[in-house]
Amino acid sequence: MARLRAFLIKKMLLTLKARVDYTNLLLARRGFEQLAKRFRGPLPGFTYTPDKIGDMTVQWIIPAGCNVNKVLLYFHGGGYATGSINTHRALVSQLALHSGIKALMINYRLAPEDKYPAAVEDAATAYHYLLQSGYTHNDICFGGDSAGGGLTVCSLLYLRDKNIPLPKCAIALSPWLDHTMTGNSYLGKKDIDPMLVAEGMPIWSKHYTGDADPKGPYISPVFANLQGLPPIYIQVGEEEMLLDDSTRFAEKAKAVGVDVRLDIFPEMWHVFQGFWQVLPTARNANKRFGDFLKEQMV
Repeated sequence: MARLRAFLIKKMLLTLKARVDYTNLLLARRGFEQLAKRFRGPLPGFTYTPDKIGDMTVQWIIPAGCNVNKVLLYFHGGGYATGSINTHRALVSQLALHSGIKALMINYRLAPEDKYPAAVEDAATAYHYLLQSGYTHNDICFGGDSAGGGLTVCSLLYLRDKNIPLPKCAIALSPWLDHTMTGNSYLGKKDIDPMLVAEGMPIWSKHYTGDADPKGPYISPVFANLQGLPPIYIQVGEEEMLLDDSTRFAEKAKAVGVDVRLDIFPEMWHVFQGFWQVLPTARNANKRFGDFLKEQMV
């Protein structure tokens, strides 16, 4: 039954993918919000509190009975150009619930209106806000999916290079870590990946990077010096174009002593964890993230 359900979801996603106009960002933003609408509402057992960090809209997600002294700072996915607190509220609620801590989601600035390094700067601003609010770096973990997973790692490198104490750990769901798109999986998986459009990736990357070097450490961490990063747990689907981003990054990070844990989920796709309401594998994956964060955030 679970495999049949996964098959049907992939079939639906492939149908939607064939209709996507990846050149129209406004339409993509509206479509993403609409697609997530049925899943994004407040869930029972949580408190959702809007807040502001300067001009940036953020939201606290607090599961009942959680440890309010620990925080998951989460960066949503969406190619650096789409996505919001709304599209990712339900997924982050589950990660917070399984972790037993609260979460803070931010609406960082999106491309192409605000190109690199706007998103990295906003992530750093949110982290500084938490530190100035009384949390120590050991009370905070980073997390994100897709572009938000890339932003998670890029922000760690950015903070490290500024000699700022890093958060205790990080989680990344199908992170986008190579804007040169040179991993073998970009072409090898493009026809079976039900989520990502191969022809659209260079366009969306250019929207974000502008004239910056796509191999820069705060854009494509697969090319960066990774020494000194905190423990990172990565999950990626076997059938997604970004598979090699995760495998290459994990191999390089381990070589310099970083505690990296990588799970590759057979027959799964890009950010499959977001389908936790209908997919047992996604629920299991989110619980694994929760176990990792419970282990780290003591």
